[in-house]
Amino acid sequence: MARDDKSVFEQPSAGNVTIDTPPNLRGAGDQTGFFGHPRGLSTLFFTEMWERFSYYGIRPLLVLFMTAALTSGGFGFERQTASAIVGIYAACVYLASLPGGWIADRLLGLRRSIWYGGILIALGHLSIAASIVFDKAAFFLGLILIVMGTGLLKPNISAIVGDLYPEGGARRDAGFSIFYMGINIGALVAPLVTGYLGERVGWGWGFGAAGIGMLIGLITYRLRADHTLGDMGVLPSSTDPAEHRRVKLFAGLGVAAIAILVISVMAGLIHLNPVSLAKKMGLVMAVLALAYFIYLFTLGKLTGDEKKRVAVIIVLFVFATIFWAAFEQAPTSLNLFARDYTDRKVFGWEMPTLWLQAANSIFVIAFAPVFAAIWVAMGKRNRDLSSAAKFSAGLAFAAVGFWVMVPAANMVLASGGTLRVSAWWLTLSYLFQTWGELSLSPVGLSSMTKLAPRKFAGQMMGVWFMAAAIGNLIAGLVGGKVDPEKLDQMPQLFQLTALWLAVAAVLCALLVIPIRNMMRDVPSTSRAS
Repeated sequence: MARDDKSVFEQPSAGNVTIDTPPNLRGAGDQTGFFGHPRGLSTLFFTEMWERFSYYGIRPLLVLFMTAALTSGGFGFERQTASAIVGIYAACVYLASLPGGWIADRLLGLRRSIWYGGILIALGHLSIAASIVFDKAAFFLGLILIVMGTGLLKPNISAIVGDLYPEGGARRDAGFSIFYMGINIGALVAPLVTGYLGERVGWGWGFGAAGIGMLIGLITYRLRADHTLGDMGVLPSSTDPAEHRRVKLFAGLGVAAIAILVISVMAGLIHLNPVSLAKKMGLVMAVLALAYFIYLFTLGKLTGDEKKRVAVIIVLFVFATIFWAAFEQAPTSLNLFARDYTDRKVFGWEMPTLWLQAANSIFVIAFAPVFAAIWVAMGKRNRDLSSAAKFSAGLAFAAVGFWVMVPAANMVLASGGTLRVSAWWLTLSYLFQTWGELSLSPVGLSSMTKLAPRKFAGQMMGVWFMAAAIGNLIAGLVGGKVDPEKLDQMPQLFQLTALWLAVAAVLCALLVIPIRNMMRDVPSTSRAS
């Protein structure tokens, strides 16, 4: 699921670095009371847990709701359209972190950004729940509000977690592990609750439950933040009034542009095709990423060693995009397969479709410590795998996960769509995909901090998340191919996805030695080094 944030060991180590704490970051880091960690961590833990509950509670529910027939309370959208919308939505959530972090740094401060972001998210969920009555306008308005709110909340709550540990080191890593466990708990419980309510009681109940979860997170944050976080994150990093005015101007223009677009679409002045829009967005983001890398090499004033590190980042960026394009089919193609062609009965009772989405979180919680132990043990024996080697392993695991689905899809095809296969097919697929996630996602995030040139470190993290955004768009475009009217497309989709992943894994493996040789004499760097 949360490829940017769900691995319990995904945080990069800051190293044993002592950093002077500015005044607005004092008041919480020296307190303990939450598993031996600052009390402020408990506030951030529960706030983020409920925010992730709300996010993962509705994301897989969206495609089921939009493709459900009008008589069943859904929108009756075509599968390709619904999957493209989910892809656009997820991609925009990733991209919104860039302006959200900028607004927090330059205008609102971390704390107010989290508060306002949570309000927007809660309003977005409740607006989607109201779409059962007010139809599509409220639905799409809700998605936009969630995107804007997540952009304000998501990057900045993680930033405060890091600020709780100005000394860095292993204690900071342990704090992030606890924080990410809260993310996994929210992502695990969410589909169990919203899936049952949305599929069995009513769509509005599922969406509404996600909104209530965010409200609980907001109340928790409001009641506890001042007492547990002190003045940490209250002030923005910039105190220049002129810069504040500029940020307000650009933010206002951005909101106005979004409002004009929404009103124009609702009035019928502009007609948007989600599939076409997703394709164009993916192309634009790919071109922007390419242009940015060209800029770095030509005008970025990088040293020879920095150019070598950026070259490695480009390689990892390409392979990460391929991985996410497959992995992010969980809420689209694999979710539709779970609904239409999977036997979900347990002792005669049929579980909701979304319950299978919890498998990833269960596997992350179970295997993240295992993978962390493996990497540590290999490092102690001087056999640590390079980032490219771990990427290759992650792609290979994901390839196996999709190959598992090929015979299952073929059995459905042979039956003419009447057969429902065992839920173990999807469960096994999710297991291998989770192993792929644990091999690639935390390694990629850590690699960005080590390889990025110091003066471009923050921008490189944004570029890294752009890989996930492009992957979500691709996953949304192909996710609609699980269609009872086009059964022959389904095994082809899974087979082609597995093939692309396998080819990427082989190519990545072939680059391990060249990259190692190129980087042999290049010292690594990180934001904290």
